[in-house]
Amino acid sequence: NLRWKAEVAEREGNLEEVAQIIYGELPEAEKGLKSLERKYARKSKDKKGTLIKEYVDSEDIAQVVSLWTGIPINRMLESEMKKLGRIEQDLEKRVIGQKHAIASIARALRRSRAGLADENRPVGSFMFLGPTGVGKTELVRALSELMFNDKKSMVRLDMSEYMERHAVARLIGSPPGYVGFEEGGQLTEIVRHRPYSLILFDEIEKAHPEVFNILLQILDEGRLTDGRGKTVNFRNSIIILTSNVGSEYFRNISTLGFGVTKKGSFEAAQEKFQEKVMEQLRRTFKPEFLNRLDETIVFNALKPSDIKKIVDIQLIEVKERLKRRGIELKVNPEVKEYIVEHGFNPDFGARPIKRLIEKLIIDALADKMVKGHIKDGQKVNVAFNSRSK
Repeated sequence: NLRWKAEVAEREGNLEEVAQIIYGELPEAEKGLKSLERKYARKSKDKKGTLIKEYVDSEDIAQVVSLWTGIPINRMLESEMKKLGRIEQDLEKRVIGQKHAIASIARALRRSRAGLADENRPVGSFMFLGPTGVGKTELVRALSELMFNDKKSMVRLDMSEYMERHAVARLIGSPPGYVGFEEGGQLTEIVRHRPYSLILFDEIEKAHPEVFNILLQILDEGRLTDGRGKTVNFRNSIIILTSNVGSEYFRNISTLGFGVTKKGSFEAAQEKFQEKVMEQLRRTFKPEFLNRLDETIVFNALKPSDIKKIVDIQLIEVKERLKRRGIELKVNPEVKEYIVEHGFNPDFGARPIKRLIEKLIIDALADKMVKGHIKDGQKVNVAFNSRSK
């Protein structure tokens, strides 16, 4: 596969990439192959050390097709319908307090894959709005990994870098005769080589109007013509846009989540805020653009119960890391409550939680492990001492 890539790069005149493959990637791959052969030889009865199998199975075929097409292996081995059938459960394990957003995405993806949506459009197209730090980016990552089984399948484009007209050409590539023509577009080249991708257009309201013309072509026809006149297929991609439209309302609703006690008051206030955000959205973007999106989703502000679940998830991740070294970690409920109370900020949502856990727990553990006070195989209990209180 590397030799084939080198041949393609040579035909396209990309000598820098050819050199990188021939003198960098290829020797490393051959070195790794020889290492595997030696390892296999030690285990093999005949000691021939060959990695060639006498027969091929469905997994081998899937792996070869994956190399040729960029389609994830698991996508071919596992029924996509089966995956879509449990998408809510899988996403809700990672994204807390956003059931309505997950349900909206699941409905749109099922419509598409059941053949009930326009087959000439992308798999799904969504606009995400909402407060900072409530799970928008995490949902994008989780959806990308779930649908395409690869963290690299998510492509983020920061629209603040495409505010000027001349910068827009970077997305699809410069036309013939202009600088950068041979390089191709940042967006089109990625999707051409990896058609099964999730494309994130971050802070779309900052983009130049020409970007919306590009998006209209993608959303309406599922394809895009690059600067070299070649057509790129987006029909196996998921398109997600985020926007800060209505941000002035979000801080109020985030603060409200930690101030109401009457049942239903928070939900009623949140619904009112969402209506205001949608009104502003319609004033900001043209109807022909919004109407081409499958769903426009306003994320909920987080409630105290949501923050507790997020803290639990992040502490489980820390415990799993330590478990690999045989260290069993137990966190006192008093410490958890402190993280819940001080880890949420109306301006940044749940993002400070991770930093607080690092400061209170991980940094202290790292210090004691380096000094030899905590060793592999030990049990560790995290609690406040009298001085901490």
